[in-house]
Amino acid sequence: MKTQRTVIVTGASQGIGACLVKTFLERGYHVVATARSMEKSGFQASKQLALVEGDIGEASTAKTIAATAIERYGGIDMLVNNAGIFFTKPFPEYTAEDARKLFSTNLYGFVYLGQLVVAQMLTQNEGGSVVSITASLADHPIAGVTASVPMITKGGIETISKNLAMEYAKDGIRFNTVAPGTVDTPLHQDHPKDFLRTLSPMGSISDAQEIVDAVVFLAEAPHITGEVMHVDGGAHLGKW
Repeated sequence: MKTQRTVIVTGASQGIGACLVKTFLERGYHVVATARSMEKSGFQASKQLALVEGDIGEASTAKTIAATAIERYGGIDMLVNNAGIFFTKPFPEYTAEDARKLFSTNLYGFVYLGQLVVAQMLTQNEGGSVVSITASLADHPIAGVTASVPMITKGGIETISKNLAMEYAKDGIRFNTVAPGTVDTPLHQDHPKDFLRTLSPMGSISDAQEIVDAVVFLAEAPHITGEVMHVDGGAHLGKW
């Protein structure tokens, strides 16, 4: 049995992803960090950290990521599906290309890499953990936030995670999701903070570390599976 666990983090170049990489490294994990471009992250490859560049929506990228983890570190213990794109438009204005981009990164990225990770975890026969980042908006929409098509993908990730949690419960492979509200990341750098604070009843904005702490908790919690953990200042509770 390996003494050091290995985690794959997607969307690892900035924001929540970069914070995930730093936190897992601090906790002693081997980390395989992947994004379209890892250059801007400032991370340097090391014995503990492997960097993989590529489009997560391509099956070939998923193969490279999984192969890197297995060849460098002897297996895969955890996967954090953090890579995702998000933008808002009135429903009739979403284009076919918008849908293609959203489905490719958010859904195909989950499926292609997830299949390889689960197959490897079954081979290892030691269980495992998959945590995915979704969104509080997926099942608790906010009037005026026109995110219908992106939320198809986030809702889909929550649904498949629950189904996989049941499918692989007896194998000890756990699937959970973290559903953030508004998080202070580059994604919202052009949005007024005063407006962002209105999107939760607590009138607050999460920082990336709060989301990471929730991910780490679920990744390491041995008896939690099929869970959706909301980190959204109470937005999922309803009207405010």
